[in-house]
Amino acid sequence: MYLARPFLRTLRLRNLNRVTLHTTSKMPVNNKSRFSHLPLSTSGPIECAVSGTILLNTPYFNRGSAHTAEERREFNLTGLLPASIQTLEQQTERAYQQYSSRHDALAKNTFLTSLKEQNLVLYFKLLQDHMKEMFSIVYTPTEGDAIQNFSRLFRRPEGCFLNINDIDRVSHDLAQWGNPEDIDYIVVTDGEEILGIGDQGVGGILISVAKLVLTTLCAGIHPNRTLPVVLDCGTDNESLLNDDLYLGLRQKRARGEEYDKFVDTFVQSARRLFPRAYIHFEDFGLKNARRILDHYRPDIPCFNDDVQGTGCVTLAAIMAGLHVTKQKLRDTKMVIFGAGSAGVGIADQVRDAIAAEKGITKEEAAKQIWLIDKPGLLTTKTELDHGQQAYAKDDSEWDGKERSLFSVIKEVHPNVLVGTSTVPKAFTEEIVKEMAKGTERPVILPLSNPTRLHEAVPEDLLKWTEGRALVATGSPFDPVKGPWGPGGADVEIEVAECNNSVVFPGIGLGAVLSRPTKVTDKMLVAAVRGVAALSPALADDTAPLLPGVEHVRAVSVRVAREVILAAVEDGVATERDIPTDPADLDEWIREQMWDPVYRPLKKVEPEGASRAAKAELKVVGSLENVEDKATRE
Repeated sequence: MYLARPFLRTLRLRNLNRVTLHTTSKMPVNNKSRFSHLPLSTSGPIECAVSGTILLNTPYFNRGSAHTAEERREFNLTGLLPASIQTLEQQTERAYQQYSSRHDALAKNTFLTSLKEQNLVLYFKLLQDHMKEMFSIVYTPTEGDAIQNFSRLFRRPEGCFLNINDIDRVSHDLAQWGNPEDIDYIVVTDGEEILGIGDQGVGGILISVAKLVLTTLCAGIHPNRTLPVVLDCGTDNESLLNDDLYLGLRQKRARGEEYDKFVDTFVQSARRLFPRAYIHFEDFGLKNARRILDHYRPDIPCFNDDVQGTGCVTLAAIMAGLHVTKQKLRDTKMVIFGAGSAGVGIADQVRDAIAAEKGITKEEAAKQIWLIDKPGLLTTKTELDHGQQAYAKDDSEWDGKERSLFSVIKEVHPNVLVGTSTVPKAFTEEIVKEMAKGTERPVILPLSNPTRLHEAVPEDLLKWTEGRALVATGSPFDPVKGPWGPGGADVEIEVAECNNSVVFPGIGLGAVLSRPTKVTDKMLVAAVRGVAALSPALADDTAPLLPGVEHVRAVSVRVAREVILAAVEDGVATERDIPTDPADLDEWIREQMWDPVYRPLKKVEPEGASRAAKAELKVVGSLENVEDKATRE
């Protein structure tokens, strides 16, 4: 029976709040930080070389009714705005009322998209103030609905659309988006495996957009220095192919050499045009996601959230759970039900961490992990893809033995069970009770999305284990109450959501700031340890295994710090003068995180002004000599 002492819960909340305040606070915008000389510094005024309607039509300059009297006169806005001058807080309240008047989630999503196109500060301030409420609107599940309806809701384009039938223009079209120093973060998708809803073709551009929203919201990546990209390779979705309104290529997906050439053309062009940018691969198909990542990862700073992000956040939950149970990662025995890209990605992260902790090879560490898919336990006689092969068990060792999930659990007695199968209710009472026989506090993570596809719900897992299970899920669930306290007293257990957003934005922030030549295993393990160190369950075992999204800015600072230190240690960081003292490094990181605040505008003359000051960032058509830039080797 487990009942947290009240003072522990108080301590947990106070500690996390203290971390949040420390890591998100910043010097007033009028004061100079000692790191204000950095190119990404967010202290002091913003230079602006435009005025009037052009200024108001620029989302990162426009502040609407909040422009001061001085700004209205200096930038020729007096006749363009109502006389009343309001605060950002007042604007946020009005925007929230407008948002609340929308009749359903998709309408709310559309409203927020429109707001983002008008005023970036107000958009992100609204999201920041209502993080828990709006997270599911700007990301899963509502963003999935927006993607499915992309061609029907389309109003104006956002991002870069590249198509496989126009491969010769890939470099040219990318070159339109800026100079080498203008882009920090690229999210690219081919739209084949979107948020559990499958092939959405060109509508996948919205997942690139949504991921970049999360990088700004959760980690302060500068929103005017990002680039969402979709690689339109066709689609195998018959409903899209038969839809007269579908906006993408109405042809079957390209495969094989043609596809690989297209992807490589994009990667090589992006690297040449924006050599300091970090490339984030998102929602590629099962057969391509890992293959593409493995091909480019040794040579460029890139990341795949479906493979690595899911693995990192799951490993963080596992490490927090093991800490609660006073077990070591080195002693972990893990069964994963569902051996797709997510399942194998989780296996890889856990394997690498075990190998590092024990000082053994990855091959030896893989022996502590069992993967089960539709054919049952993966063995040397199972037809396997490249990623699965590392975990295949010797078939002869399982002669005469059942290879079902129940049989494997009964045979190996795991202390960690992960579900990425999308098979509803796969973790039955019989299976869970069998697992609980072999370990005092089983760590059980049913991660399949959406909720209807979960392998089990927390209420059942806790009931079947008498409150002993440590549970995290792929979607949010309400706390579970049960008679698991002293003398059968009721106790409420909070369930963590394994949300990639507590990991991937911080990894991206660390990469953007340290400019590594590649993202190493050590950087990913460091990110995991950064998240696990902030687990609320470390102080209270009825608390979630992972921090919630409402604390994600604080978590991202910690993750970025650990990633940067690991990059320096691995010798891959190229940014100069990175502080080595943790406190100094945190300040250095925070100074470069974009915040939704109105900084003063400083008028500058167009001649000699930066592209940002001239409102040219992310404005295609604002560059000269694009043809020379696109073809330059």
